[in-house]
Amino acid sequence: MAIVKYSDMNLQELDIMKEIGSIGTSHAATSLSKMLQKEVRITIPRVSVLNYQTALDQTGDPEEIVAATLVKMDGDVDGLMLFLFNLRFANRILEKFMGKTFDGLEEMDELGASALTEVGNIIICSYINAFSQLAGMDIQLSVPSFTINMLGGILTVPMTECGNDTDQLMYFDADFLIEGEKMNDWLLMLADIASLNRILNKLGVS
Repeated sequence: MAIVKYSDMNLQELDIMKEIGSIGTSHAATSLSKMLQKEVRITIPRVSVLNYQTALDQTGDPEEIVAATLVKMDGDVDGLMLFLFNLRFANRILEKFMGKTFDGLEEMDELGASALTEVGNIIICSYINAFSQLAGMDIQLSVPSFTINMLGGILTVPMTECGNDTDQLMYFDADFLIEGEKMNDWLLMLADIASLNRILNKLGVS
């Protein structure tokens, strides 16, 4: 039976999404390791179905300045993917690529923004490529966009884009371990309900 909202997913369906999330984020860690030329591992992701306010509460302070790479999905799945960087994670990456760091994300120059856009895009693409292969789906991704803003402001983007269809999203919370140093990251996936039903049907659990 088709679901009408994310919270309709049963335990089996959620377990399948968690398994795919774990594989997808492992692929993302491998891609980041190649980019940084450093050992990168990732903890087992915690995959949750959350409404926007709960996602905001679990991610951090709504007024914290964060950076985000956003990619739109098209094809067999319509929706958004959003990858968030806090200052510490961003500086770890920028130190490798540019040899410098910033006291605040709002001070970042164009070159730094370009580097984070590319890293976020590669992490999202690695996840989606693994996801599409496992689910046997054709998922096209847009050119990535990048923004620096308060966390609460950034999370209004998926609310604005898809809030008429659903008020919930898939929330992947894991830690990258870069040469043993733990870095928090957050990956948010918001597929519309029709796409979510297609995913579950393809996986044979709905």
